[in-house]
Amino acid sequence: MTAAELTNLRSLLRDSSLEYSVVKNTLAKIASQNTVMAVAADSLKGPVGIAIGYADPVAVLKKVLEFKKTNEKLQVRGAVVEGKFCDPDVVKEIAALPSREILLSMLAGTLQSPLSTLARALNATVTNFAYAMEALKSAKNN
Repeated sequence: MTAAELTNLRSLLRDSSLEYSVVKNTLAKIASQNTVMAVAADSLKGPVGIAIGYADPVAVLKKVLEFKKTNEKLQVRGAVVEGKFCDPDVVKEIAALPSREILLSMLAGTLQSPLSTLARALNATVTNFAYAMEALKSAKNN
């Protein structure tokens, strides 16, 4: 990749609070020893760039694959997500996931649905009881 292409990639990642660095393989292998990144040591061959995200692991993969669509020179050899090495096929699957915020909102909606159904059912029972009592009162007064 040219310097201008790398600059474009870095600025795309920087806009999302992500980092990108081209590293020497031997230094990357030494730095990754005894860390969760050690699982990627075997994939450090040839020119290597490392994209780093701190909050949402899916965001890094999405941005890198978004850039890859416009620049075929970029090759994704794998990723370390939550301490596990993922090959390029798994990286594409993970990048297809919704963002963390959307997944959390989906979970909250799933948890809320049975509770709201129960609340409506209990409210309907109380309401029907109140209507029945009112009808009984009206019948006795007439």
